[in-house]
Amino acid sequence: MLSNYAELFLVCAIILMPIFYETSSRFRYYFKIFVYYAVVILNSFFFIPIFLFRPCDVRNLTLASKFCRLASPIISLKWEVRGAEHMGADRAMVMVANHQSSLDILGMFDFWHLMDKCTVIAKRELFFAWPFGLAAWLSGLIFIDRRHAQRAQTAMNESTKMLIEKRTKLWVFPEGTRRITNEIHPFKKGAFHVAVRAQLPILPVVYSSYHTFLDTKNKVMNPGHVIVTALPPIETKGLTIDDIPELIERTRNAMIETFKATTKEVENRFNLSGHGMTPAKGTTTVISRIAAALPGGVSKQPTTATTTVVDPLPIRPVVELIEPEARKIGSLLGGGDASPIKEPTAYRRKDVQRD
Repeated sequence: MLSNYAELFLVCAIILMPIFYETSSRFRYYFKIFVYYAVVILNSFFFIPIFLFRPCDVRNLTLASKFCRLASPIISLKWEVRGAEHMGADRAMVMVANHQSSLDILGMFDFWHLMDKCTVIAKRELFFAWPFGLAAWLSGLIFIDRRHAQRAQTAMNESTKMLIEKRTKLWVFPEGTRRITNEIHPFKKGAFHVAVRAQLPILPVVYSSYHTFLDTKNKVMNPGHVIVTALPPIETKGLTIDDIPELIERTRNAMIETFKATTKEVENRFNLSGHGMTPAKGTTTVISRIAAALPGGVSKQPTTATTTVVDPLPIRPVVELIEPEARKIGSLLGGGDASPIKEPTAYRRKDVQRD
C-alpha cells in the first residue's frame, strides 16, 4: 500500500513540477537555489575523501570547481570573464571583489582554473556548514571571526607568508556582507592591510549587477548573464599604512566605474531597458498564451497593467494565479525611473540571443 502511495506521489510530482516551474517565479527561484546548493553539497561529500590525501591544499579548489561549475548551465547562468590574463598571473596578490550573493562563489567556480592557486577569506560560521565547511577547510580556505576584528586581522596577516612562498592569490570580499543594492558599498580595511604589509598588488574583480536577473525580495531568478572583469593590478610597493585610505578609495572608484559600465552593457545587449525582468517589446509569455486559450479568454484593461477576466467567473482564480499583477522595480543604476514587470518567464534563454 505504501509503495502505491509513493509511486502516486512521484507521478504527481513529475507531472506538476513543470507546471509549477512555468507558472510560479517563486517556485523557479527556490528550485534553482536548491539545485545550486545540492550540486555543491554532493561534490563536497564526493571530494572530502580525496582531499584527505592533500589536506589544506588550495589546489583542491581547482579540482572541485571543475564539477561545481556544472550548476551554472543547469540554472541558466552564464559568466563572461574579462581580464583573464590578470587572473592567471603566476604571482601572489590580493584579489578584491564586490559581493552581491552566494552566487558569487558559483561564478568563481567557473573561472577558478584561471586563478589556479587561490584561497578565500570566509566567515567562521561557514566552517560549521558541513559537509561544505569541512571540504572548504580541506581546500585551504581561511576562516575568520568577523565579530572580533583583531582576531580576523591576525588570521589574515598570518596567511601572508604562505601567499608569498607558494605564489598564491588571496580572494577577499572587502564589503563584508553580501547585498544586492546596485552599488558597491564601502570597503573594510583588512585586505588592504595585508596587501600593503606584504607589498602585494591589489587585483580588483568586478561582477556586473545581478539585478539584471535576480530579485531576492520577490523571489525571482531568471536566466542571467554576468560579466566578470579583472582590472589591471594596483601595485602597493612603497606604500605604507598611512596610504591605505587613498588606496581603498582608488580601488573602489575603479570598481564602481566598471560595475556601472558592464551592467549597462548587459542591459543593452539583452534589451532589458534598465530593468532586469522587463520583457522585450512584442514578446508574449507562455503563461499569456495559456490564459488566452482558456474558455472565455482574457482581456486587459487599457489603463492598468492588471489582468482581468471576462465571464465566465470561474476562470478568474486560474488567471490570477498564472498572470499575477504587475510589480515595479526601480532603475538598475539608480534614479526614480520605474517600470511595471510581468511574469518573469518572458525573459528566458529562448527570448534573447546570446553572443
